[in-house]
Amino acid sequence: MSRRASRRDFVKTSAVIGAGYWALGGIAPRQSRAAIERVAFACVGVGGKGTSDSQDAGRQGDVVAICDVDEKNLGFAGVRWPNAKKYSDFRKMFDEMGKSIDAFTVSTPDHCHAVVAAMGMKLGKHAFVQKPMTHSLYEARYLSDLAREKNLVTQMGNQGTASASLREAAAVIKSGAVGKVEEVHVWTNRPIWDTQGMDRPTDTPPVPKDEDGNAIVHWPEWIGPAEMRPYSPLYHPFKWRGWWAFGTGALGDMACHTLNMPFMALNLRDPVSIQATTDGHDKIVYPKWSIITYQYPELDGRAAVKMMWYDGGKLPDRGLFPTGIDVASSGVLAIGEKGKMYCPGDYCENGAKLFGVDKPKVEYPKSPGHFDEWVRAIRGGEEAMSNFPNYAGPLTETVLLGNLAVWCAPDEGEGKKVEWDAKGMACKNAPEAAHLVKAEYHNGYKL
Repeated sequence: MSRRASRRDFVKTSAVIGAGYWALGGIAPRQSRAAIERVAFACVGVGGKGTSDSQDAGRQGDVVAICDVDEKNLGFAGVRWPNAKKYSDFRKMFDEMGKSIDAFTVSTPDHCHAVVAAMGMKLGKHAFVQKPMTHSLYEARYLSDLAREKNLVTQMGNQGTASASLREAAAVIKSGAVGKVEEVHVWTNRPIWDTQGMDRPTDTPPVPKDEDGNAIVHWPEWIGPAEMRPYSPLYHPFKWRGWWAFGTGALGDMACHTLNMPFMALNLRDPVSIQATTDGHDKIVYPKWSIITYQYPELDGRAAVKMMWYDGGKLPDRGLFPTGIDVASSGVLAIGEKGKMYCPGDYCENGAKLFGVDKPKVEYPKSPGHFDEWVRAIRGGEEAMSNFPNYAGPLTETVLLGNLAVWCAPDEGEGKKVEWDAKGMACKNAPEAAHLVKAEYHNGYKL
């Protein structure tokens, strides 16, 4: 896309859907940086989602370093990137390769996102970090400030942000087609892991070893900044999502996707209160289900909004939907004064369905692809949409505030209405959740 065409599209689109879209972090002109034509990447976490993230990096440039605490993952990635240096500790990788890389990806368990990203960003490297951006609220604000201070190109891995159907749905709401929106419902079929109701493991099985007796998993590096505990297959490689110490539950897994469209459309940042109702919550693992109510004040001409989140199979009241609608297992329902918008799926991938009003023709910024627009920005193009300071940071804070409300809920039933001071990053009435705002780091790790 040429610079001239990009600027023309920007002016044309902003006139249609309003300048507020761009203030939220859309693809817009940004501070000048030195362009990099051939990007050298380091990839931290190369299994699971890290497989596709590292493949995206290799498609866009040169993968010169790969890091994973699991030797199996590292071995598979080493076959794909034979010239990349291999590491099991990201700190050693950055120390040795800092001058050889331009950018890095982070595709680790949630509790390590921030410590990895902060180290790379302090070296002046551009960052792509999987969702949710961080494990704690302070970390999201810290990385956002660091990106701004260092003038870095950043992107969170919530790929639906780049999809045309999601951006179109957000533009329809911004156009005023459904009228003033004061109520939004968002739901997911997660959790899909089976840690609900578990106690912390008491058995201590050995760390898996290869045929030569060498550890396959570098357990101290996997634990990272969390409090040390013995290895368990209930944590690695997948079920870590369900444990408070390592993951961020159903919200962290899917809200950066499913909540993304209404966040983009309505700037759903900085709620003043959050309240959760849960079942089976023991502060060791995340609950079987939760229903969370966010209250947002008026903001930049947008009306006050109540947003409700549902997980674990819970759904909005069926009476909110028009008769005959087959409600998907995940989706969004936005209720306006003129009509309603229903987007089934996690990414608005099935398009927006309007009820009570006609769907208008809207324009919105097109993306070359989520990873691609991050690399485009590194090479001197427009800013990526889900950049840390303007978009991903505030979205991550919104998501993690839901977990803060869950923490403050009783073992069963409705919890207190947590009053949130966004500017001061403080719970006015929930000191018991302070560690979810600003975490304590262990084992020598720090931001």
